[in-house]
Order: sequence, then C-alpha cells, then structure tokens
Amino acid sequence: MSGVAGRVVPREGSALRLFLLSFLSLFTELALIRWTAENDVYLSLFTNFILLASFLGIGLGFMVPERWDLWRRGPILLAGLALFTALLPVRLSGPAGHRLFYGLNHGPALPRWILLPIMFVGSVAVMAAIGQGVARTFRTFAPLSAYRLDILGSIAGVAGFSLLAFLSLPPVVWGCVVAALFVLLQVGRRGFPVQALVAGVVLIVILAVQSLSPTDRWSPYYRISVSPSGDLVNISVNSIPHQSIRPLSELRAPGSFYLLPYANLNGWTPKNVLIVGAGTGNDVAVALSEGVRHVDAVEIDPELYRIGRQMNPAHPYQDPRVTVHIDDGRAFLERSTQKWDLILFALPDSLTLLTGQGNVRLESYVLTIDAMRAAHDHLAPGGAFAMYNYYRPFEYQRLGSSLSQVFGRHPCVGFGNVRGDRKQAVLVEGQAASAVSCSQTWQPTGFVPAPATDDHPFPYLPRPSIPAMYVWALLAILAFSALTVRGAIGSLKPIGRYLDLFFMGAAFLLLETKSVVQFALLFGTTWFVNALVFAGVLLAVLAAIEVARRMAEPRMGILYTLLFAAIALAWIVPPEDLLSLAVVPRFFASVALAFAPVFLANLVFAQRFREAESSTFAFGANLLGAMLGGALEYLSLITGYRALLLVVALLYALAFVTTRRLRERAGEPPAPPEAAVVGAGGGDTAP
Repeated sequence: MSGVAGRVVPREGSALRLFLLSFLSLFTELALIRWTAENDVYLSLFTNFILLASFLGIGLGFMVPERWDLWRRGPILLAGLALFTALLPVRLSGPAGHRLFYGLNHGPALPRWILLPIMFVGSVAVMAAIGQGVARTFRTFAPLSAYRLDILGSIAGVAGFSLLAFLSLPPVVWGCVVAALFVLLQVGRRGFPVQALVAGVVLIVILAVQSLSPTDRWSPYYRISVSPSGDLVNISVNSIPHQSIRPLSELRAPGSFYLLPYANLNGWTPKNVLIVGAGTGNDVAVALSEGVRHVDAVEIDPELYRIGRQMNPAHPYQDPRVTVHIDDGRAFLERSTQKWDLILFALPDSLTLLTGQGNVRLESYVLTIDAMRAAHDHLAPGGAFAMYNYYRPFEYQRLGSSLSQVFGRHPCVGFGNVRGDRKQAVLVEGQAASAVSCSQTWQPTGFVPAPATDDHPFPYLPRPSIPAMYVWALLAILAFSALTVRGAIGSLKPIGRYLDLFFMGAAFLLLETKSVVQFALLFGTTWFVNALVFAGVLLAVLAAIEVARRMAEPRMGILYTLLFAAIALAWIVPPEDLLSLAVVPRFFASVALAFAPVFLANLVFAQRFREAESSTFAFGANLLGAMLGGALEYLSLITGYRALLLVVALLYALAFVTTRRLRERAGEPPAPPEAAVVGAGGGDTAP
C-alpha cells in the first residue's frame, strides 16, 4: 500500500480481495445456519441464534487488535466447530407418549444449557476470524468504497449459496467453497498457508462423511433422511421425524385417519381437490382412490416431491389426474382464480423456520385466519375445507375457533392417534360437511386462544408473549456480548463515538426482517423468494451507496424526514392489504413499501459512515447494533410485525439525536463528499 498526498491508495488486486473476503463472510454465515440446524434440533427452531453469533463475531473481528491474529486461525476454528457439531449432534425421537433427545449412535445428547453456549461461542470465534480478515482489507479503502465492495461480495455470497441450495448440493460442496477461499486468501508474504490447507481438508472430510450417507438428501430447506422399514418409508428432516410413506391398503384401512375428511362429506365425492402440503403423496393417493377427477398437489419442498414420486408404492404423482405445484400453499391460493370442491391442508408442519431471522415457519401463513378466509373464497358452491395435524389442546381450540369465525358454524371433527401431548384431529367445514353427518363437532372448552393473523403469524404460541427460554437466552447473549467486546477492545468508550451507527444497525436489522416476512406473506415462504428478498435488500443498499458516492447528499435532517415518511407509509399500508392486488402491481407496490425505507436508511448511514475516523470501528459498531436488532425482533411475538416499524422509527430517532450530539461535541463540520476525502481510511492506515 502506498500513499499520495495523504490519500490511501490500495494495493493492486485488493478490491478483488475485499470482494472475496465479503463473499466468504456471508457464505460461511449462511452455511453455518444451515449446517448447525441440520445436526442440532435445539437450533432447528432457533436459527437466529447463529445469526446473532455471526453479528457479534464479525463485529469483534472489525475491532480486535491486530496482534490477535484470528484470521490465520479461522480455518482451524471452523474445522473444530464442524467436528464438534458432527460428533455431538442432537436428534429427536418421537415415539407415542414421549420425546427423547439423543446423540451419535443413539447415545445421550448434551443438555441444551451446555451445548448451545458452546455452539454460540464457537460460531462467534469463526466469524470473528473471518471478520478480522475482512477488516484488514476494508480499512485500506475510503469508507464508502469499502462498504460498496463489501455489499457486492455479500450479494455474490447470497447468490452462490442460493444456487447450491437450488441444486440440492450437500454440505461437502459448501465446505469445498469455504476451504478453497480460506487457502486462496491466506496465501501471502508468510508463504503457503499449510495450516489452512490441512484444516480445510479436515473440514471437507467431516462434511463428506455426512454428505455421502446413502440415507440423506438435501433440499433447499433442510437435510432429509430416508429410512425404509418393511412396507413403510420413514422420513426425517433435520433429525426430526417428519412423515412416512405408507401403502394404500393401510391408508384406506377401516378407521384410517386419511379417510376422515371424506367421511364427513355426507356421501358426496368431490371432483376437484386441492391438497396443500402434499408431501410424499399419501393424501394424493387417498384422494385418487376416492374417485376424484383431478388433484392439484401443492408441496413447497421439491426433494420431498421427488422422494414421493420415486418411492410411493401407489405412484400418485405419475397419475394423469394429478398436477403438481412446487410452491408455497398460501401464495398458490392467493395467485389462483380457480375454485375447488375440497381444499385440504394436509399436515402442514415444516418443523423449520423460514430463515435465520424472523420467527416465521414455512407454514405459518397457511395457519392464519386470513389463510382460512382465502381457502373459503376458493371453494366451489357446496365445497368443503379440511385440515389435520397432531394438535396440542390450545392449537386445536385456536383452529376450531378460527374455522367457526370464517364459516359461521362449528366444524366437524374426527380424532386419531395420540403423540405425546398432541392429539391427531381433522377439522372439516363447508356446505358438504353437513352437521347431520358429523359424528362430532368442535366445541370451545377451556382456553381458546385468539386466531393467528397475517400480522401475528404464530399459530404455535398460546398467547402473545416471548417464551421464558428465549428471554433468558437473549439476556445471556447480550451480557456475554458486552463482556466480550469490552475484553477485546479494553473499553466500551470507543463504541460511544459511533453510538448513532449502533442504533442504525439495530434499526436496519428490523427493517430487513420486516421485508423478509412481508415478502413471505405476499409471494410465499419459498427459498427462492427468501433469496430474492435478501438480494433485493442488498441491491437497495448498493444503490444508496452509489448515490452517496456520486453526488452531494441533502442535509441530514432532510434525509431523516424522508426516511420517517417512508416508514410512516409502510405503517399506513399493511402488507396484507396488498394481497387483493394482482401479482404484478402487488410486486411493485411491495417493493416500493419495503425497499424505500431500506434505500433511505442507507443514504443516512452512508453520509455518517464516510465521516468515520476509523471505518472498521464504525462498521463494527453497526454490526453490534444489528445484533441488538436481532434480539429486539422477538418483540414481534408480542406485538406482531407491523409494530416493529415503531421500534425502527424510535431507533432512527435515537440515531438522529446521537449524530447531532456527536458532531456538536467534536465541533467539526460534516465531512465533504468521498471524492474529496483525504486519508479516509483512518490513522491506522497511514502510508
């Protein structure tokens, strides 16, 4: 690196290096979220645990002293975390009457209070090592130039991992990408990085052992384990029992649960049937055996469909009467103008969160009262609606109440097996389900929770609240983070210089979460929609950076006024109101409502960030703020997602006030546009 007139001039090729380092950071974060959840059921429904660890780790990496050479130890730390995860997995066995956590070779699993802290600290260490590698190159650029390259690399990381997910490639491929980048980026003046190569080989071997398992397949959402047993095919996802392929003779045996939706139709055979959650084809096979003329089978996971097509002995997916739709059930309903004689929500339980942020599961928007209204509107005259699952008492009461409100009468109900505290129940409603033919109807008893809604899509939460487990975990994480940051940099005072950027990070994480759940509602919870949303957020950030780099921005007060106006508009127009629009206008309206605040927020950030004396400390403070935002995201369990906009507005208001006070305290005017900045990389990058 050389300097001219005090300006930092990056080494040739360092732009590509920062791009690749940022790619490695985002790609590794996504891979860790997937890999840990696939091996540890504690994390299957708490995936933002690793997201919070990633924010803390990268933030620390940007702030730790140079003498702590974490970057060189990154491959070793990652291989160690992978080995720990592989040797001490946590799986779930669900025999009738109880649940049992077990580990490798059916040995005892580590308790949650031991394993989760180790996983958290290990993930923090890995991401801190990568973060330090990014920071070393990041500081050789003027702040906005560094931020721009970081965002470009992050976009590529999202695209790369999404492509591998689309191709259903196993973890060993992810490991090859990460190991190769570690080796490539650690080649330098110290010679060839032998320890990175050895650690990379160890990582690849660990992942290959799992990837080459003949029973495992990888979908865009999770690891699927297929275990034939006699005439059954048992299927688990992320080590949790999920479903079984059964012969048609068993599905149609007297008293079979699969026949209950049809048994309550008073002898009427539906002609056209929609099955949401078609899975491996059991419900489709039963529908065909009932004599229906056509079945629309909707399944969100392409790999589950492929397993059903290959292994279901009734071959339902090969039947010409069946049309398969690989899609989110709610999104399919909202786009369709068709009507069906019977709509069946067939055990829609993914056991998986949508993403590393947001508490929405893949099926959450199928189980709201708004989804039931959509199903009601898509019934043909005289049609019926049915849904079934293993319900806990409060879930059964909630769904029975929701159907009663939508259809105006209590639904028919039938019961099957008992699994732990859950009873298998089918709820059937509609004109074809005559009350006369019902052997039993749903009746409110005991606690009847309010229906889940599109704004509060948490059907498995009895009351609006944050479960105690999450509260204690978040408090422990925040306390550990404060102590770790203080131990790493000696004092929290340096972060005070960038307290406004800290608040911006928290607010932006909530904006991003709001965008993810909003598009999941409007266009489906599929991996493709999720990847497009993350890419869209990053593209909006990139657009803001390009605007900030090329023209003089208006005064900070004007930018904040526009930002608060965009947030207010997003509050006034709730996303569920857009469902009535056709797909194209819905897309443009949702993009404007979701990404306008993102764009304006990053114009605000860019104006403040380019003034930073230390770009790495400023960026680290912003990432630590994002971690706080990840914790505040749990407020949605109480308030719903729309109310998060109020928290966003409050955080940006705090950022605005803090920026003014910091400038007044410094007694300096705002920095000029980046083109005129001299020595923008900070004092530690002087030539």
